Amino acid sequence: MVPPALDPGEQAQVKAAVQSPPVEAGIEAANWNWKVLRVFIGRHFGHLLCRSSCLNYLHRLGFVLKRPKKHLLKADEEKRKAFAIFYAALRAEAEAKGAKIFFVDEAHFRAEADLRGKWVLRGEPALADSTSPRLGEKVTYYSGVCLETGEVEEMEVAETCTAETSAAFLQRLRANHPEVLIVIWDNAPAHHGEAIRTYLSTPNLRLRLVPLPGYSPDFNADEAIWDWAREEVTANSCLGTKAKVQEKMEQFFLSLGQRTAETKRRCRTLLQAKADELGAWKGTTLTVMAQRPHAWVAPVAPGGKVIPFRAQDAATAGMLLQANHVDSTLALV
Repeated sequence: MVPPALDPGEQAQVKAAVQSPPVEAGIEAANWNWKVLRVFIGRHFGHLLCRSSCLNYLHRLGFVLKRPKKHLLKADEEKRKAFAIFYAALRAEAEAKGAKIFFVDEAHFRAEADLRGKWVLRGEPALADSTSPRLGEKVTYYSGVCLETGEVEEMEVAETCTAETSAAFLQRLRANHPEVLIVIWDNAPAHHGEAIRTYLSTPNLRLRLVPLPGYSPDFNADEAIWDWAREEVTANSCLGTKAKVQEKMEQFFLSLGQRTAETKRRCRTLLQAKADELGAWKGTTLTVMAQRPHAWVAPVAPGGKVIPFRAQDAATAGMLLQANHVDSTLALV
């Protein structure tokens, strides 16, 4: 048996290098592949390896090829941690009061194929047919998912999303669900404006808005609805026209009514996992300092660390009170 070209020390250097971008190893390349690895090994150890040897080393050293998700560097980890505590208490309060929590988002679906991985015979090209439809051949939707029930609400938008269309979607949620509603969404421009403020002033509305921390799409359960739709509707399929997209998306949304268990499983996010872990924090004090026009949620961890988090308003923050497994106080300042 031929011994490996790289000794254990050299293999350790390769393993350390591949865990950082190639530029940090002095190679002007955006990403690691077998050719870049061959350059690294040649420069540092004087070996010229073939493609299969480079790939074998990557596998031997524990590397696998994955499609990455974006790591949003602007996300504030302290606020994300605070929001997880906020959400854990909010979820418990909603369950105790019979309220429903909907995660809401918007997305465009174009008539062009959404390229995804596909199985093809070895040696054959992976192709997706396309008629090159115009960019205007698209449909925009609002969607909202309730993780506790698996219910999904949707609304098509004629043009772009605005404060007016967001208010219209909130009206649809309110009309279809008699319970107290809590809507969690991001801070997109369409989620602010006079139309929303006017709607929220409706007497006895029993609806609260809770903004996600910035740059945290991984906390929004509704993102999974869009990924699911692209998987089943537009993956490698050029639909050609807006009308065809509307037809297929309507079928998809109708099918979700019979797949509530799968909806709850697919849409579960990191936020729910963190909230479940925090549910074991019996005896934790969660102080809500209501300060108009905003509220600051200050979780006091066992170590005494206070993390401020800006909530939508004092009324939303007040929903944390009397949560099932979190002791809470309300201090006006």
